[in-house]
Amino acid sequence: MEVFKKEIQRLTASSGANIQKPSSSKIHFKVVHFLMEASVKLSLESVTTASACIFYHRFFRQRKLSNYDPHLIAATCIYLATKVEEQPVRMRDIINVCHRMLHKKSPKLEIGPEYWELRDSIVNCELLLVRVLQFKLNSELPHKYMLHYLKSLRDWMDTDVWLTTPIAKTSMSILCDSFHTDLCLRVKPQHLAVAAVYFALQCYGVEVPCNLQAEKQWWQVFCEDISENSIQKMILELIDVYQQEVQV
Repeated sequence: MEVFKKEIQRLTASSGANIQKPSSSKIHFKVVHFLMEASVKLSLESVTTASACIFYHRFFRQRKLSNYDPHLIAATCIYLATKVEEQPVRMRDIINVCHRMLHKKSPKLEIGPEYWELRDSIVNCELLLVRVLQFKLNSELPHKYMLHYLKSLRDWMDTDVWLTTPIAKTSMSILCDSFHTDLCLRVKPQHLAVAAVYFALQCYGVEVPCNLQAEKQWWQVFCEDISENSIQKMILELIDVYQQEVQV
């Protein structure tokens, strides 16, 4: 978080950005944050967590928040994502982790009426989730594009700069954090990956060698149909993610 602080202040001040979010967006942000923390505790891979976030955003794009328990939807999205991404996790583990996170002062959830009620809720919610998503569960994630872009950048850049600056780690962190919002539904995965790398380079003040002299900018080489204006718009949304995270 601290890595981005100065860059956030600079870009926000220069653009005059003051992105306002309705209350429902703040609720979704907190619930997705809960989903991500639960995924970490369950040792899920980043692609599994990303798929769960996409399921969550897709569901509430079509359904009203007031009609559902968002934490139940989030837990169900985790369960469904572990199946889709073939990273099996016991439902009991998902229930225990989510219950403990929501009821930190309560005793450990034992096998009993409350546990079976929660289990039945997730089973029924999974059927609803799949129907709302119209059984379209395979998402094109930006992670594979990110890895390709980072490998190319590593070959272009000075070895010492690459080894001493955590560009790859920061880019991936930014990409994962972007799933706090529905940006992943509104832009191409390739564009999201480029924006994350672009933002990481800005944060550390690193320039791609010979970029100014080249016929094409480095990001145009990776993705011809993206513009710098669209990259900046995505970065502003990413900045808002970190500003909201401070308030969570």
